[in-house]
Amino acid sequence: MASEGAPAAESKEWTLDPETEYRFELDPGTSLAIKLIRGHAEVFGAELAANKPYLFGSECKAAIFTWRGCVIEVTGRPSTEYVSDETPMAAYANLHIAFEQMRVRALRDLRGSPVPDYERDKPTNPPRVLVLGPENSGKTTVCKLLINYAVRAGQGWAPLLINTDPSEGGWSAPGALSVAPVHSPLPTSSPGSPLGTAATSAPTALSSNALLPLAYWYGHGEIKRNPLLMERLIRNIGENINDKYQVDLEGRTAGLIVDTPSSFASGSGSSDDRQRLIKACVDAFKINVILVVGHEKLNVEMQRAYAGQLTVVKIPKSGGVVDLDHLYRERVHNYQLHSYFYGQVIPPPAGISAASLGGETLSDLVLSPSSTVINFDDLSIFRIGAESMAPSSALPIGAARAVSETQAVAIDPAMPGSGLLNSVLAILAPPVNSDDAERYDEEILDLPISGFIVITNLDIAHRKMTVLAPNQGSVVGRTVVIGSFEWSE
Repeated sequence: MASEGAPAAESKEWTLDPETEYRFELDPGTSLAIKLIRGHAEVFGAELAANKPYLFGSECKAAIFTWRGCVIEVTGRPSTEYVSDETPMAAYANLHIAFEQMRVRALRDLRGSPVPDYERDKPTNPPRVLVLGPENSGKTTVCKLLINYAVRAGQGWAPLLINTDPSEGGWSAPGALSVAPVHSPLPTSSPGSPLGTAATSAPTALSSNALLPLAYWYGHGEIKRNPLLMERLIRNIGENINDKYQVDLEGRTAGLIVDTPSSFASGSGSSDDRQRLIKACVDAFKINVILVVGHEKLNVEMQRAYAGQLTVVKIPKSGGVVDLDHLYRERVHNYQLHSYFYGQVIPPPAGISAASLGGETLSDLVLSPSSTVINFDDLSIFRIGAESMAPSSALPIGAARAVSETQAVAIDPAMPGSGLLNSVLAILAPPVNSDDAERYDEEILDLPISGFIVITNLDIAHRKMTVLAPNQGSVVGRTVVIGSFEWSE
C-alpha cells in the first residue's frame, strides 16, 4: 500500500491489434514504465523483452508498435496516450527490405560469391541514405528505425549513423556533428539521449556503451549561423568515413544513414546554402538514396536536382509526430547537457522498482563531475568565424574584426563581453602532427572533439576561472572552442 501523500501506482493494460501502435507523451517531471505482457512489440525498431518494465522520462514522446499484436502494461501518468492503426510502418519495413537486399548484394560482390541470374543487372553498392524533411516530420525516428532493423537482421551489420543536425547533438552535446557505427539496437528512453549513450558517459553495463562516436564542433543550433563551417565539418566526417572503409571493406557493406536538420528542407536561411549543404552531404557520404519525409515540394526539388544520379524516394510522415516548440527544444538541450555532466537518472513511477527495469536501465547512470579552478592561461580558447565574435567594442584598440567564417579567433577571458560565463566549450583532440612546421592556419577546424566543459565562474581580478568537467582529468594545456550554447545548473 502506498504511503500517505505518495501517489498510488497507476497501471493499465492495453491490447494492441496487429500493425497498431500505442503512442504517448510525457510532461516535465513525470516518468512512464511499459512492460510487454504477451506478444511482440518494439519501440522505434528496438524489440522489447517480455515481462521487463522499460522506463521513459524527460518529456519523452514515443510509440510502442506491434506487427502481430500484443498486450502491454503501462504504469504512470502520460499527458497523452492513445492507440493508432494508421502508421507508416509497412512503408518503412519495405525500405528496410530494399536496403537489406543492397547490403547482401554488396557483401556478395565483395566476397566474389555467385550471383543469381535475376540479380545480374542490379547495382552492388551498399545503401548510403540521406534523410530529408521539414521540422517535426520524424526524420530521426526514420533513421533509428532503419538502423535498428539493420542490426536486428542477424547478419552482423554495423551501419554508420551520421548526425548532421547540430540542434540535436546526437551522442554528445547540442552543437556537434557526429558519426558512429551501431552494433546493437538504439534505445529510446529520453530525448536527452535520442541515439543512445556514448562510451564516454555511460556505465559498461549498457549495451549502447559500445557506441564510440567521432564528433566535430559546430557550436550553434542553426545552420545559418555559419554554413561555410557546417560544410567543412560535413566533408571532414566524409573523409574519416572513407578512411575507415579503406581498411574495413566488409564494414562498408552495411552502408550508412544520415540524419539532417530541418533547415536542409526549408527555413529562414538562404536556399543556396541549403542546396550547397545537401550537395556536400551527397558528395561527402557518396549518397545513393535520398528519402524525403512527407514533403512534396522538397521531393520534386530533389528529383529535379539528382534525377539520374541517385534514387529519390518520398515516404509518409507518421501521424504520431508531435509538433515541438522552441521552449521544448531548449529544455531538451538542458536535459542533454545535464546528462553529459551528471549522468541520466529517470525516477521510476510509483509501483515500479529500479531493480526490475529492462533494456537500458537508467538507475545507475550517475556521474561525478569535477569542478576545478584554473588560470586563464591554462586554456587556449577560440571562437570560429566573424558572426559569433564579440562586439566591436570588446575588441582590443586597433584590432580588426575577423571576416572569414572559418577563422579561429583567440579569446581572452578577461576581455569584456567574452561570453565565456556558463558557455559550453568543446575540448579539441590534440593535433595529429605535433611538428610546428606541419601545422596550418585552419587546423582547429579539422580536429575532432574529445569532450566538453562549462565555465561556471570567472575571477577576472585574479585571472582564474572555474571549470566543470565530467571527470577528474586535467584540461590544462588543451585547446577549446566556444559556440553559442550556454548551460547552468
